[in-house]
Amino acid sequence: MPRLSADLLAQRRHHILTSAWSCFARAGFHATSMDDVVAATGMSTSAVYRYFASKDDLIDATVDEALVLVRDLFSQLLAREPLPTPHETLRALTEELHRRSAHPRYDLSQIVIQGWAEALRRPELRERTRTFYLEAQAHLAELARRWIGDGQLPADADPDAASALLLALMPGLIVTHQLVAEFSADTLTRGLAALGGAGHRT
Repeated sequence: MPRLSADLLAQRRHHILTSAWSCFARAGFHATSMDDVVAATGMSTSAVYRYFASKDDLIDATVDEALVLVRDLFSQLLAREPLPTPHETLRALTEELHRRSAHPRYDLSQIVIQGWAEALRRPELRERTRTFYLEAQAHLAELARRWIGDGQLPADADPDAASALLLALMPGLIVTHQLVAEFSADTLTRGLAALGGAGHRT
């Protein structure tokens, strides 16, 4: 049998992964079986197991893929010139959420919520997820420091506090998207401004 190219191997792996996402979005992690995933791929059982030895492997890859998307977003924001404003950063977060939700067969933002629950159940996945969010907070703190340097935030603003607020906002956006309503970057900016004013009152 001829050896498959690296590109074809990557394509097949991605096809299996996205087929699993359609199953996870429909039935959840634990109601989905490997047989369900195999059927969704249209591939043989042995071909699927060549890439993913178990459903836990598929779940791990799914969570990792979702985290990489957010990490790449922050890397792009930090690399942009001129530096995006706080409002533009909020808009980038809401637009990324819309992109994750737009696929006709699966909603990655819904699968992310399942991933959080899985991370609470499995310590190794919890540690990987925790490490990612700490890295995300560090990226946000760097953005905040640059905003202070550019005069977009007050000189005495606390970049770590700003990053903590934005980090806490991220999962909230996903939960409200799924269960409550869409919130625009404009609405979020006005809300943060209102809370900032309240925070100075004694």
